[in-house]
Amino acid sequence: MNAARRLLYSTAALTTAVLLIAGCAATTPEAAPPTASATAARQLGPEAFAAEIDGGDRFVVNVHTPDEGGIDGTDADIPFDRLEERAAELPQDRDAAIAVYCMTGGMSETAVDTLAGMGYVDLVELRGGMVAWEADGRPLIPPAPDQGSAESGRES
Repeated sequence: MNAARRLLYSTAALTTAVLLIAGCAATTPEAAPPTASATAARQLGPEAFAAEIDGGDRFVVNVHTPDEGGIDGTDADIPFDRLEERAAELPQDRDAAIAVYCMTGGMSETAVDTLAGMGYVDLVELRGGMVAWEADGRPLIPPAPDQGSAESGRES
């Protein structure tokens, strides 16, 4: 019975050691899985986004499609999935400051990933999109009368 007791204690000690090691490893930053919300841009709430675009130093892009309106001062309306083919409409300087938004944030998240892949490094994104902008009491420009304007871009 002495051997059975030693086996029981050894098994318990080994199990405890394995659990402790596994628990410690799971809390290290390297073991944490990447989050789905990590993007190439700084996400800003409406107030901070407004401050960024009010200075006029940022090129502002509405990437929502179809056209459902926009924010005053927008420089270009380019659908999120056409940025690469319409790259001529973007600043050619990859260090240019760019602000991106859409209706709720999904399309702009994809857009900033695309822009980062194109080499742009100074990107900000409106967290929550135009929905958050309006909820913060900020006005939107209504959609262009011709609903095909998302393809051609609105004049600013």
